[in-house]
Parts: sequence; C-alpha cells; structure tokens
Amino acid sequence: MGSSRSGSPGKLYSLAMFGVVSILAGLLMAGFVVPFAAITGATARAGADSMENLPTDMTVDPPAQKSRILMSDGSLLATFYAENREYVTLDKISPIMQKAQVAIEDNRFYEHGPIDFRGTARALLSNAAGASTQGGSTLTQQYVKQVRVEAAAAKGDQAGINAAQEQTLSRKIQELRYAVAMEKKYSKDQILERYLNIAYYGDGAYGVQAAAKHYFGTTADKLTLPQAAMLAGLVQNPTATDPVHNPEAAMNRRNVVLNRMTQLNIITPAQELAAKKVAFDQSKVTTARRGCMASKYPFVCQYVENSLMQNPALGKTKDDRERMLERGGLTIKTLIDPKAQDAAQSAVSRMVGPTDPVIGGTAIVQPGTGLILAMAQSRPVMGSNLGQTYYNYMASAGMGGAEGYQAGSTFKAFTMAAALEKGYSLKTRYTASSPMDFTGDTFTNCKGSFKSGQFEVSNSVGHSSNIGLQEAAAYSVNTYFIQMERDTGLCNVTKMAQKTGVQLANGGDIVKEYQSIPSFTLGTAEVTPLSMAAAYSTFAARGIHCDPVIIKSINTLEGSALSVPSANCKRVMSQSVADGVNSILQGVMEGTGRPATIPGGYPQAGKTGTTDSNQAVWFAGYTPNAAGVAMIAADKSSSYFRNRTVKSIKGLSLSTGHYLQGSGGGDAGQIYRVAMAGVLAGKAKTPFTGPTSTVIEGKKITLPDVSGLSYDEAKAKLNAAGFPTQTQRVTDDSPEGTFLGTYPTGSASLGATVYLQISRGPAPVVVPQAPQTTSSGNNPTSNPTSGPSSSAPQSQPTSNPTQPTGGSTSSSNKGR
Repeated sequence: MGSSRSGSPGKLYSLAMFGVVSILAGLLMAGFVVPFAAITGATARAGADSMENLPTDMTVDPPAQKSRILMSDGSLLATFYAENREYVTLDKISPIMQKAQVAIEDNRFYEHGPIDFRGTARALLSNAAGASTQGGSTLTQQYVKQVRVEAAAAKGDQAGINAAQEQTLSRKIQELRYAVAMEKKYSKDQILERYLNIAYYGDGAYGVQAAAKHYFGTTADKLTLPQAAMLAGLVQNPTATDPVHNPEAAMNRRNVVLNRMTQLNIITPAQELAAKKVAFDQSKVTTARRGCMASKYPFVCQYVENSLMQNPALGKTKDDRERMLERGGLTIKTLIDPKAQDAAQSAVSRMVGPTDPVIGGTAIVQPGTGLILAMAQSRPVMGSNLGQTYYNYMASAGMGGAEGYQAGSTFKAFTMAAALEKGYSLKTRYTASSPMDFTGDTFTNCKGSFKSGQFEVSNSVGHSSNIGLQEAAAYSVNTYFIQMERDTGLCNVTKMAQKTGVQLANGGDIVKEYQSIPSFTLGTAEVTPLSMAAAYSTFAARGIHCDPVIIKSINTLEGSALSVPSANCKRVMSQSVADGVNSILQGVMEGTGRPATIPGGYPQAGKTGTTDSNQAVWFAGYTPNAAGVAMIAADKSSSYFRNRTVKSIKGLSLSTGHYLQGSGGGDAGQIYRVAMAGVLAGKAKTPFTGPTSTVIEGKKITLPDVSGLSYDEAKAKLNAAGFPTQTQRVTDDSPEGTFLGTYPTGSASLGATVYLQISRGPAPVVVPQAPQTTSSGNNPTSNPTSGPSSSAPQSQPTSNPTQPTGGSTSSSNKGR
C-alpha cells in the first residue's frame, strides 16, 4: 500500500503531462495558441495562460567559464571559477563522445523537431504504467533548462535556479516553448555543442572539456569509447554516479550507455565488450587549481583579487564583481615576471625563515607606471599553521595587509626633496654635532610655528661637524636632517611624503598626523612597504608619481577590454628637484648603502633606514627602470618579543643562519640587492639625468646689509633672515678680534652658511737665519734651518671657504 501511495503523485503528473503535451503539440509547432474552451480543468487553463504569456525567444548568455590571471610570460598565476568549465567547439570534441551523449539522452535528436512526440508519449505511458522512469525531454529541452539555471546563477538568483528545475507543468510548458524558439535559432550541431559545454559531469566538472581533464587527464577531442560512455552517463545523476566518489555506480552507468550504443548500432558488440573491460584509473584524476590558496604566489594573487574586487568595471557591487570573476571567463594580465618573483622570494627566504620572530619582505614597482614587478615575504605560504599567514605584509590593510612598520632614515629623502623644492641647494651645510638638543626649537606645521618638546638627537657615524647634504645623506646624519626639516618646514616635508605616495598603515592622513612631530624625518611613522616603493619610484620617474597597481589588462571572453584600476600617474615635483634627489642618493651607494649595491653596473640610488632601538631595518632604492624596498622588522605578535620592552632585532640569529647586524644596508640591503638583480636581469642600464645648476646652487637670496654692525648684531640679523652663521678667523692687518664683515656678500643660496670673519691679526714676520758650519768648515750642523719656519703666514680666505676651521665630533644613535 505504501508503495502504491508513494507512486501515485508521479503517475498523476505523468498522465496530466501526457494530456497537456498532446494538446500543445500542434499549437507549439504552429507557433500560436487558440482559446482552450474545449479543455476542462484548471490545469489546461493554466497551461493555456502560460503559453500565451511566454516570449517567442530566449536570451542565451555564454555559460560560466573560468577566469585566468596570467603573469608577464603568459604563465598561470591563478584560476577563479564558480564552475570549472572550458568551452570548446564541436570539432574539438571527439565524435564518439558526441554519439554517446546523443545515444543515452536523445537518440532521435537529429530526426525529430523541438519536441519528440514519440519519445515523450512513450516515456509518459511507461512512467504511468509503473515501469522504470524514462525521460521524455529532448536534448534541446534539457539544454533550455541548463540555460535557465545558468542565467539565474549568473545573477545570484537562487529562487530562479530552483524555479528552473522544479517539477511543475508551467516549467515544462516553458521548456517546450523555448525549445521551439531554440531550434529556430540554432542548428542541431550548435545545440549539441552548447549542451556538451553546459552539462554538469559531477565532482565540480562542468562541460566535457573540464570533465575529460578532471577524470582522465586528457582533452575532449581525445576521449576514447569507454571514457566517452562514462561521461555521457554522468549527466543523468552526476552526484550519484561520479567515478571519484561512486566508482561502482559510475561503471554500471557507463555500461548502460555502452549497451544503448550497441542497440543503436553505433558500436559493435565486440567494441562494447572491450570497452567494458577497461577499468577507471583513479591515478589520472586531477583537480583544477582554484583561487589564491592554490597559487604558487598566493599573496601576489591576493593583491590582484583585491584589486578586481574594487574595480567597478566588473560590476556595481562586490557580489557582482565576484560573479564576474568566477563566471565571466576573464583573462587578467599582470606584469609579474615569474623569474623576478622567484628571485625576490629567494632573496627574502634565504635571509629570513618563515618561523623566525621577524618579518622580512620586498616590494618592487616600475617607475612611471606603478605596475608591481615583484612582491615577496618571509612567510610565503597562505594558511594558519606555524610559519604561515593570511596577511600580505607588504600591502595596506585594505589590500590584505596586517600592520605598518617604521621606515627609519629612508624618510630623509622626503626632507631633502622638500628642501630642494623650497630652494635649498645641494651644497646646503649645517653644523651637525652629536648629540644636539632641539628642545624648545621653533618648527613650523601647516598652521604656523610651534616649539618642540624634549627632543635630543644623536648620530650613528663619525663626520666633521660642518657638513654638506651629500655627506649627510651618505652617512645618514640625523642632526643634519633635523635642522633641514626645521628650516624647510614640517608641513612641506610631510606633504612631500604624501604626494610621493607614502601611506600610513592605519589609513590616516600623514600630514595631519605628523606635521607637528619633529622626529618625522627619522622615520617614526608606521607605513606600508609597497607605498614606500611607490614613493621612491617617484624620484626614479623624475617626479612622476603612480599609485602601485598590479593589473595590466582585463579582457572578456569575447575579447573586449575592460578598464583596469588607474595608477593615477601625475607630476608631483619638478624634474630638477627629482634629479637633485637622485644625485644625492646615488652618493649614498658609496656610503651606508654600499652593501646593497645591485651587481651589474646599474646606475642606482638608495637610502638606508634603521629605526630607534633597531626594531626594523630598511633599504629603499631604485634605478630608472625599477624601484623597490626591502625590510626586516620585529614581529610584534611573536612570543619572542611579547614581554620585551625593547624589540630590537640587532644581534638576532635567524633560522637561515644569518646574524642580524641591525643595519639597513647590511641586513635589508642583502634582500634588496638580490631581488632587484632578478628584476633588472636583461634590462638596460639606463643612466640618471644630472641635476641642474639651479638645484646645485639653490635659490639666491639677498643678504641683509650688516655694514657698520658689531659681530653680535650682524649674527642676529643674518640668523633672523634664515641664514646660519659660522665664525671664520682670517689673517688680517687689523687688530686681533676685529669683526671684518661677512662672506659671501650681496646674495647667497637659501640656507647657505654665512661666515662672520674675525681678524686673527697680521701674519708674523719671518727672519731668515744664516747657515751654521762646524769648526772645520766641512759640514753643516746637525740641525740646519732651510726654508721658512713653521710660523709662516697663512693665506687669505679663498673665494669659497667650504671648509672653515673648527672642531669635529662624532656620536651614536639610530636612524641611519
């Protein structure tokens, strides 16, 4: 009784359908509907209404296909898909596969029209009689159903997906009407091609090409008889019969297909027998790699994916963009060179291990375009196990990053750029003693002047007390750059960092947050490494800043181009200012940057960076063709540093065997030089453009007239006009201590030191002495006097006293 009751709804449905189909057949083929006055019952009336309201055509969009992200050489970075599918034309599908699919699904496909009346009637009668269920739908009708499912899925419409598959009369009527329209529009071969590409073959394989690759490690055009029969059998119930999870059911279903092909004289009994003896080889099963987790470079991939999710060209909302990426069959090209990426990763990994309590990484971009060339980190595997991470330490939080890092003295480049832009010269000199106390000094922000709080600064290397910009940069002299920052104005310096592209890790406004912090030039802001690479690329591009981008092009399945995220390239400083910075930073490669020198004779520039207490070390550098940074920083979340007040990495022995010196050039520089060498391999050794005379000499300012003033009055007047002063003692006929005037006179470069000349008195008179001889008159004495004495007069000051007399000092601190 239970069996009879459970089967009655299906029988009633089949009988109803038989009646409806019989009535609709002529109407469908005629292409119009007449009133159903003679038909009794609500079902018939509902069917008539449905038919009258259906359109005569349906839109057929391409089925979902995989999107591919490619590297610069065309190799695959990652694949994204909702349905693992590769569309192939019918001539790329083996004939035996075509015959097997038609045989088991609709063997009269090439003989009947949109509706197989004989097959439908037979199936309905068989089902009504209680025999095993037979399908009455033609292959065209099945294709219509799959198209409707795909269309709903493309919109994220789950209700539409359900409606396209529900067992109702209205759904069946829709399929019948659309089938008529479909066969008017497409040939039988075109419909078969589309069907074979849209059908689901189980275990995540959509379409015959993906199924052939997945189950057999082959392609659709090379499918054999036993392989084709197995695939053809899967579409009826792909979940229950897929050979990976249900091998016995799959084999049984395959044999049903082979039997049917023999019955239809498509194959011989001998071929059937031979095919049935072929076992399914599980070792040939392959799974398509999907998403960034499967990529060799997951964090590069993650950056691409995040960029796509922010690109309105893929859709108005994030959900729309995800569907486009996973279903649109896009081809996304990057400029990531796998050889360069491998070199960058090797450079990082050979210095810092994934389980070390520090984080190492490098990011390299192309000047003038902003395209990312390589990006690597010491934890290269995406995951949650020890030594793995889900964070891209090079990027901002919005692009998958975790936190920022203080970049140390790499920030001095922004101070010198702002100073040159204001009119200071490459010859600007300061007395850069160590330590120097700047407590109470007057600095300026964007609102006006303010007094510094407690602020004493020391240097890390020895130097003469009065030095120029070239030496100050080469040896990263802190007290020099604090004075330059003070005179240039913190507003100008922070704005220079901002317009070159430096980004705070917290997403804040770097000008608002740091315009009143005098230690800014020492690199106390926590920033993202990739933004620092972009900032230094601004100098390399002679003043053109580009936001870092990773996507070079996006093409749709049809080949049309979609817009890519803009790098927003624009000029943010003059060529002459950038050339001046480049000139100074080239000199750094002869100083603290020497260990980071890229081999191969490339013209190059750069700057070391070490934070206070050695919590992080950096090197930022560039050639005209590539700009990059490398850094090693304490992992603040590591148990090694958790209870340490000072999180210094200096002296730390890493798992790779490296001992950290706490030096930007010696530690981070080693990552930088290897990574950059990989990126630049085979590229031209492009020279820099030299600085103009205007930048070399600086902006000329008229000096205050100090004639008739005392030494103290002249010094005060010059200082008030913004000119640093220094005492210079010269030989003169005036009494010792007499104030003689200034050098230079008339005008001087902005910020140039003006020398207050004080007389040391006239030169002493030297009286020659007659030579002495021995009593025998044969030999000179043992201590003769020849030439002038050591007290000979000193020369007058030259026209350019670049090295006045004075002491020297040296000291130590970080920020180099």
